[in-house]
Amino acid sequence: MIDIIYIGVIIGVLVSAPMGPVGILCIQRTLSKGRLHGLATGAGAALSDVIYASVTCLGMGVIINFIEANQAPLQLFGSIILGFFGYYIYRSNPMKGLKRQGDRKLSYTQDFLTSFLLTFSNVFIVFLYIALFARFGFVLPEHSIWISICGIGGIGVGAMLWWLVITYIVSKLRRWFNIRSIWMLNKIVGIIIILVSLIGLLSIFYIRPEYLLIFL
Repeated sequence: MIDIIYIGVIIGVLVSAPMGPVGILCIQRTLSKGRLHGLATGAGAALSDVIYASVTCLGMGVIINFIEANQAPLQLFGSIILGFFGYYIYRSNPMKGLKRQGDRKLSYTQDFLTSFLLTFSNVFIVFLYIALFARFGFVLPEHSIWISICGIGGIGVGAMLWWLVITYIVSKLRRWFNIRSIWMLNKIVGIIIILVSLIGLLSIFYIRPEYLLIFL
């Protein structure tokens, strides 16, 4: 039980950490309107993440027999996809695609809803969840519904932990926080995701060395 929650927290952080439009929006609101507005923005994104994680978990649960029979190749596939995603984050421009929000004073509810809708519009996050679930063995045949719910709850906790940390850092270092800082943060997150992918690949190659032939 503790293991699935712990894995869920890690997945929640990895999904939330890349600085896309929502991350920039959270930082903008923290700098301009205060930390609580940034947290409201992060909470909207976290709710969207939990919904997509639940949908992905349910979908993978339907094909659980296939997952059980092909666990090693799925983990290999997940690690490879994760590596490409990390490289994409490393090379991405976090400011691209962000629409200016103007100087309108939004309520906490509006902050929450706008970030929720912005995050929810990105349906491709499902593929990231599939890769992460496969990489960490998040969906297994022996997992009960209760265990899966606890794991999904861990993802929500991990997402909110990230937004708590990022809004705290931004509010404390607002004088030094700029575009370059966000760019560097994306580089660091991308490198971390690539390292997670490489560790997954090495563990699979250790257990199933014949898979090395795919790359030779």
